[in-house]
Amino acid sequence: MLTHWREICNREMAMSKSHPEKQAKRERPVRPPRVAAPLLSYRPRDPKRYRPGIALVGCGGITKWHLTAYKNAGYNVVALCDVVQARAEKRRDEFYPEAFATDSFHDVLARDDVEVVDISTHPPVRPPLLEAALRAKKHVLSQKPFVVDLDTGQRLADLADEMGVRLAVNQNARWAPHFSYIREAVRAGLLGTIDAIHCDVHWDHSWVKGTVFESIRHLILYDFAIHWFDFVTTVMHGSSAHRVYASMARSATQTIAPPLLAQALVEYEATQATLIFDGYTRFDRLDRTLVVGNHGAIRSEGPTTEHQRVELATIDGIARPKLKGSWFPDGFHGTMAELLSAIVENREPSNSARNNLASLELCFAAVASAERGEPVKPGSVRRLPEDV
Repeated sequence: MLTHWREICNREMAMSKSHPEKQAKRERPVRPPRVAAPLLSYRPRDPKRYRPGIALVGCGGITKWHLTAYKNAGYNVVALCDVVQARAEKRRDEFYPEAFATDSFHDVLARDDVEVVDISTHPPVRPPLLEAALRAKKHVLSQKPFVVDLDTGQRLADLADEMGVRLAVNQNARWAPHFSYIREAVRAGLLGTIDAIHCDVHWDHSWVKGTVFESIRHLILYDFAIHWFDFVTTVMHGSSAHRVYASMARSATQTIAPPLLAQALVEYEATQATLIFDGYTRFDRLDRTLVVGNHGAIRSEGPTTEHQRVELATIDGIARPKLKGSWFPDGFHGTMAELLSAIVENREPSNSARNNLASLELCFAAVASAERGEPVKPGSVRRLPEDV
């Protein structure tokens, strides 16, 4: 029997040498067919004919994207507020010249024409402002990260319910076109049961040097990675993670204080998510996302979060949707559009404060894990350390 098998192998080798084109043809993989991309609702969706008065509280650098998105969408910003009135006036003059500019938060809440308040201050000072706005019965959009204390976040979510208003969080990456399309593909069941989520981001975050962000110890795992923890939470909608294991390190050549290298592993019952952040990549920057299920897989890849190519692979073939828009400013449009739609439809916004707490649980667990050097159960860490 062995002799016979050797004869067959020798004959096959001889045929491949005499007919190399046949051997190459046998080894060439079959290319899946190109198919039309599914039409998924990944774009921001505005409510019809509802344009309430919006007040922006806190007029720092990021708010140019808030206001760019609101201006493009035709939203009605009637007031701008900052502790430094000149900043409020600057944003007013740039985007809404007819709006009211002030340094008094009280005056903003006293205005009858303000129905929605966008609070974009830094987390430590934000909870009292959120509470005051909710008690004034204003709908509120909070900047991310929402809170540094999960119990405070829960209390604010409960207060919004008590006051009969909506409280949402500006998790703007949810409406970045590639993240949004991937999420909607998962929700449509195109991937089946999710086995794995892998995200790796390689970019240069040293732009924060000399800003208030440089003082944030966990700049990457907390302030930046919250977008990716939130993405994992939305993909795994309704599932609870068992534990998070994370680490962080300083690049040998980085020039700012916070560690710019970080990784996290999020474990679910039958799914694993890996997140890799290389925040001091000065050459060949790259951003990739891969979600794998038992019915298909979807990937997104590009040099930045703003320029992404998405590919969906299923048993039907390969689809490459041509997505419209970009994270900045469409993500900021999406968060406010979802809040306004929820107000009109009398429902909880998908980016509600209560919903966002699950993302913060992953984030807080990752920070604690990086500090302790051991896995941490999400939800067991209720508050970030003071020097986060």
